[in-house]
Amino acid sequence: MEGSVSMDPIPEDWRTAVVIVAHPDDIEYGAAAAVARWTAQGKDVRYVLATSGEAGIAGLPPERSKPVREEEQRRSAAVVGVSQVEFLGHPDGRLVSGTALRRDLAAAIRRHRPDVVVTAHFGDTWSRGRANSADHRVLGRAALDAVSDAANEWIFPELAELPAWDGVRFVAVAAPDASHAVDVTGYTDVAARSLAEHARYLAALSDTPVDVQAREQVDTVTAPRDGFSAERAVAFEVYWFT
Repeated sequence: MEGSVSMDPIPEDWRTAVVIVAHPDDIEYGAAAAVARWTAQGKDVRYVLATSGEAGIAGLPPERSKPVREEEQRRSAAVVGVSQVEFLGHPDGRLVSGTALRRDLAAAIRRHRPDVVVTAHFGDTWSRGRANSADHRVLGRAALDAVSDAANEWIFPELAELPAWDGVRFVAVAAPDASHAVDVTGYTDVAARSLAEHARYLAALSDTPVDVQAREQVDTVTAPRDGFSAERAVAFEVYWFT
């Protein structure tokens, strides 16, 4: 569009990525189409979730919800070519900003040693008048800090058995308004199938059929972007570390 601000493509000259989010379904509501593209290129993408989303299904107590949501996330990941899914066990809805979360995320980064970290939008709002969740706000900021923590051998000496990792080139934050994008043309169907694996969760949100909810959400997230030449795209804000 004439007068629009150009968006750069996300660099793809890397091999490994870790996607760090707060809850099951956070990836599928945002970045799953990009993940599908990257795994199709042969990249190694892994998931790390701070919680198991156990407080996320109305009418289903956390002790029963936890295994359901973890299994839905594993199935969802498999649809887009991700086989390694790690849950850190922090309480859903009660993520605390501080060193405990940063330490656990730094440890995960050291274990997986990624070139790239991907996380979800952590701004105060999704759009004007629509507040973002407390867990999302806490997780995103902690993930950014954890990249630096993982690279510094002195911040968390209790992690000495995990060698420091300074190989993260950048963090890509799936965001409503952003500077970069990924062309996901051809990957929206698999992304919708991935989101639809969260069937119990989606069914509790709406009477709309799960596959329809998934399709509508993916179509919204991957809508064409002004300033980026692609039929379908996912937007990211990029934070550089090297």
